[in-house]
Amino acid sequence: MAGSLLLGPVLFRDFELPERIAWGGAQRLAVHELPGGRRVIDAMGRADAPIAWSGTFSGEDAAMRARLLDLMRADGGVWPLTWGRFFYSVVIQAVSVQYERATWMPYRISCVVLRDEVEGVVEDGLSLVQGVAGDLGLAGQAGLVDVSAAQSAVGMAGAGVLGSAANADAVGSVGLVRDGAEVALMAAERNVRGAGFTGFAGLSSAGDAAGALAQGAVALGFLRRAAASLATAES
Repeated sequence: MAGSLLLGPVLFRDFELPERIAWGGAQRLAVHELPGGRRVIDAMGRADAPIAWSGTFSGEDAAMRARLLDLMRADGGVWPLTWGRFFYSVVIQAVSVQYERATWMPYRISCVVLRDEVEGVVEDGLSLVQGVAGDLGLAGQAGLVDVSAAQSAVGMAGAGVLGSAANADAVGSVGLVRDGAEVALMAAERNVRGAGFTGFAGLSSAGDAAGALAQGAVALGFLRRAAASLATAES
C-alpha cells in the first residue's frame, strides 16, 4: 500500500505494510414485519466492523516489533490508527504471529473501532474551519512540526469554501505540514530502532523514543483529518 500506516507507536514498514486493509461495517436495523408483507425499518446507528490487515515482520528486530504489537494488545489501551485519509481511535482485538524464523514472522491483526475521528468532526457539530483549526492546534502540541503557516492559511476568509483560492491555499499548506510530519515520523521510528534495549539506560532511551513516536502518530492523525476535511469542503 502507498503511504504510511501507524498504530500507536508502531510505524509499519517494508513487508509489514499490508496490500489491503479491511474496513467498513453495517447499520444496526430493527426490522418490523407487518401484515401483507410490509416492513417498517428503524435505523439504529452505525456498527463498525473490525479493521484488519496482515503482513510480515522481518529483519533483526522482527521479534521485538511483533512483541510490542502483542503487548499493546494485552494492554487493552486506546490507540490512534491512521493511514491515507483515515484516522480512527481503536482497541486491538487480536494479534496472531507465526514464528517461521528469527527474521521472518507473518502476522494478522484486527482492531475494534472506538471512534471514527474524521467522522467525529461532523458528529460533534463543529464547523469545518473550527474543526481544522482545532486539529492543527492539537497536532502542534506534539511539537513534531511547525503548524503556524497552516494555521494562518486556514484562518483566511473562504478557506472552508471548496474551489476558492483560499481553500486551495489552505489545502496546500496543510498538505505540506502533513507531508513534513510523515517524514519526521519516519525519523522518529528510526530513533526507536536505534535506541538500545539493554540495561536500564537503554530501556529508558527506547521508552522515550517510543513515546515521541506515539505522540507523533497522534499528531499525524489530526493533520490527515484536517487535510481530508479541507479537501472535501462544501461551504
